[in-house]
Amino acid sequence: MPVSLLLDEVGFHSRFSWVLSVLRKEETTRWAMIPSPSGIKKGSKQVLNWASLIQTVDRFTLLSGRLLAWCALAMALLTAAVVILRYGFSTGSIAMQEAVTYLHGSLFMLGVAYALTSGGHVRVDIFYREFSARQRAWVDALGGIVFLLPLCAVIMILSWGYVGDAWEIRESSPEPGGIPYLYILKTLLPLMAINLAIAGMADILRNAHTLIRHESL
Repeated sequence: MPVSLLLDEVGFHSRFSWVLSVLRKEETTRWAMIPSPSGIKKGSKQVLNWASLIQTVDRFTLLSGRLLAWCALAMALLTAAVVILRYGFSTGSIAMQEAVTYLHGSLFMLGVAYALTSGGHVRVDIFYREFSARQRAWVDALGGIVFLLPLCAVIMILSWGYVGDAWEIRESSPEPGGIPYLYILKTLLPLMAINLAIAGMADILRNAHTLIRHESL
C-alpha cells in the first residue's frame, strides 16, 4: 500500500513534466530570434530603441523561465521525500509540504510571462493559423491592448490591498511548523501581473513593428 501511494503522489506531479518540455522547446531558435539592434539595417533611432527594449525584456523573460523550470524538479523531489517520510518513517514535515505549494505558485505565477514570450499559451488556431504574418500581428497586438494589459491592471488593483494586509501583519502559515512567509507567497499575485504586463508590452511593440514596417522583429 505505501508503495502505491508513493507512486500516486509522484505520478501526480508528472503533469508538470510538460513545463520542462515547453521551456526546452525551440529554446535555441527563440534566442536566435531575439533582434540585435546593431543588425537592423536602415533603421531609425526609434526602431533601434524598440529593438533594444524588446531584446532586454525577452532575454530577462527567457532567463527567468529557464530558472523557474527547476521548480518542477524540486516539487517532484520534495513530494517524494514527504511520502517516504510519512509512510516509511511515520513522520512528516509541514514545512516541506508547504514548500511544494510555494514552488508550485512560483512556477506558474511567474512562468506565465515566459509562456507568453515563447508562445506556450494554449490558443484556438481555427482561424489564426491561416492568417498572414500581418494579420497575426493585428490579432496579437489588439489582444494585448484590449485584453492582456487590462487584465494585468485588474489583478494588480484587486490584489494590492490583499497583499498589503498580509505584509502589514507578516502573515505566516496557520499550521504549526509551517513556513512563516505566507505574505511572500501572496506577493506572487502582483508580481505575476507586473511580469506579464512587461512581457505583454514587449509583444505589443514587436507586433506594432511588424504592422508599421512590414517586417518581423
